Amino acid sequence: MKSNMYDQARTWNPFVGCLFDCIYCRYSFQLQTKRQKQRCPLCAEYEPHFHPERLKRIPRASIVFVCGYSDVRFALESTMLEIIKTVEQLGKPDQTFYFQSKAPACFEPFLNAFSDNVILLTTIETNRDAGYRAISKAPPPSIRYKQFRSLDFPRKVLTLEPLFKFDHEAMVQMVGEISPEYVWLGVNSKRRYKALKCLPEPSAEEFWKLHDTLSQFVDVKVKTEPV
Repeated sequence: MKSNMYDQARTWNPFVGCLFDCIYCRYSFQLQTKRQKQRCPLCAEYEPHFHPERLKRIPRASIVFVCGYSDVRFALESTMLEIIKTVEQLGKPDQTFYFQSKAPACFEPFLNAFSDNVILLTTIETNRDAGYRAISKAPPPSIRYKQFRSLDFPRKVLTLEPLFKFDHEAMVQMVGEISPEYVWLGVNSKRRYKALKCLPEPSAEEFWKLHDTLSQFVDVKVKTEPV
C-alpha cells in the first residue's frame, strides 16, 4: 500500500530556501541543503535565493518537483515568471511539474501563466490551528485550506504529511471541498530525531480511518504508514 512520492520524481531547484521554519523540515530539506555549504552559503543557511544558472536544464523525469527545497512564497514575482517560462519552454508534454507552497495564495498572480502540465500542491497536516505556531510560521491550516480551495485552477494535489492529530469529519470536509486529483497521506518519517517526538501524531486507527474515508471519493497514496 505504501507509495514513494519520489519514485518517478526529480527535484529541480532554481530557487532555494524558506522562512517558515517548520520543525520537521529542519531534518529533511534543510539537512540536504546544508551539504551545499561549499558551493553556496545561502543554500546552507536555507536563505531564500535564486539560482538562475539552473534554468538552463530541467531534469528528464516524469514528475519534476519545482523548487522542492524551498517555498516559492518567498520568490520574487520576476523569479517565478522566469521559472514558469522555463517550464513552458523546456518541459516535455509527458512531464508533470509540481509547484508547492504552504501559502498557496502566492500562486494567484500566476494562474494564467501555468501550463497544462502543472499541478499545484499544498501541505495540510491537520484542521486544528491551536498550537500550530509552535511547529511552523506558515499560515495556519485553516487559512491555508481556504487559500487553496479558492484558487481557480483545475489541477490540485494535497499533501497530508506529516499528519497531526485532527478532527475526522472536519478533515474529510476540507479535502472534499478542495477536490484534489489525489492525496498524499503519511506520518512523521523522522521519528529518530528527538526534537520531532513532540509532533502531535494521530493513532494508527485514526490514520487508517481517515485513509478509508477519503478513499471513497479520492485517490489516496500512502507515503509513510504509522507504526
